[in-house]
Formats: sequence, C-alpha cells, structure tokens
Amino acid sequence: MKKYYVYIIECFDNLFYVGITNNISRRFEEHVEGLNKRCFTYKRRPLNLVFNQEFDDVIQAILFEKKVKKWSSKKKRALIEGDFDLIKVLSECRNATHYKYKP
Repeated sequence: MKKYYVYIIECFDNLFYVGITNNISRRFEEHVEGLNKRCFTYKRRPLNLVFNQEFDDVIQAILFEKKVKKWSSKKKRALIEGDFDLIKVLSECRNATHYKYKP
C-alpha cells in the first residue's frame, strides 16, 4: 500500500512551508537542494523538516494539507510540538459577535 505524507518545513526566517508527498526523504532533499527557483523555500534555506504525518489514503492527506496550510503560524507550531490543547484554543472564535460572548 502506498503511503503519503503531509510535512512541514521550517525555513531559516521562521516561516513554515506545508506540503504533501509520497516520498518524504526525496521531497525534503529537493527543497534543500533548491531545484526549483520559484519554490517558496528556495530563498529561505537552510531548512528544517519539523513535522510529518503518514497517511494511507491520498484524499485524507490532501484534505489535511489544505487545512494546515490555512492555519496561523502559532497553530502550526502547536501541531509541530504536539500541543493539541493549544490547537483547540487557537481554533476557537474570539469575535465579539460570537455566541459565547453575547449576553
């Protein structure tokens, strides 16, 4: 069965890159070598692979990647550190119009 990986790379400027691949070591090496000058990570090397999660289903991997790409840096950092309680807190709506804050 083929495996798929959603991964997060931390760039030297502390920005995160989220991607998906079926070969994590090959894909990270491609980022490190800078094979694509238009890639987000090209000018942000050196790089550090800080997170990866394995999936058996490519659709689930794609959905997870799309979700994580939309997350804030704080939320991505919480995922990297395995702080799932913080992810939950950061996911809560804090608008004054939210039902939790209405009298």
